[in-house]
Amino acid sequence: MRRVAVFVGLCCSLSAITVSADEKKFTPIDLKGHVNHKLGDPQDDDAEGNQLALPAGEQTIEGVKMEIGERIVQLGCKLIPNRPEKVEGIKVEGRLQKLHFLHATTFGHGEPGSPQREEEGAFLGEYRINYDDKSSESVAIEYGKDVRDWWFHREDEGTSRAKVAWTGDNDLARRFSCRVRLYLTTWTNPKPDQKVVSIDYIGRKAETVAAPFCVAITAEE
Repeated sequence: MRRVAVFVGLCCSLSAITVSADEKKFTPIDLKGHVNHKLGDPQDDDAEGNQLALPAGEQTIEGVKMEIGERIVQLGCKLIPNRPEKVEGIKVEGRLQKLHFLHATTFGHGEPGSPQREEEGAFLGEYRINYDDKSSESVAIEYGKDVRDWWFHREDEGTSRAKVAWTGDNDLARRFSCRVRLYLTTWTNPKPDQKVVSIDYIGRKAETVAAPFCVAITAEE
């Protein structure tokens, strides 16, 4: 059966100054013109009960205010050839200190030798940050570092660069003794005084079995 995507403590010391999410300025990036899959619907097969049960609307996830829409951006892979390799021109049009990406992959978690298994450290793609001076920066997406399969077993490790930001369940995953989760990648802008025009979400459809998907992006000023 093909599995698909439809789809945490605070420490402080006496000498530390803690800035809450309410005190930071977060701006959700609008993905509406680029989404291609509705949360809660099966995708690319007839699997029932394989939903991402993350409610739509504004939520604070790992201290970051994010706007969760009803649809996500799903890139393709060898196992999902009908999805795009890239989505370009996600509008930003502003200066920012950081970008926060809430994402994961469809496939990647399989037994050794399985066609659904992705290699640790495999380069899955990138978020390309485009500035108004025509320069760009790349935010790499690597399996095991930034994302993993959204399905996981309880004993599975997390990611080395990103945080496990949300964990939940669905009926189909539960039948296989699995749960589901999303990862939060935070990127610090090396050119905060330069206006960011847009973001391109780029995969490697013909070369990977793990298909990246993005649920939300938030800019932090």
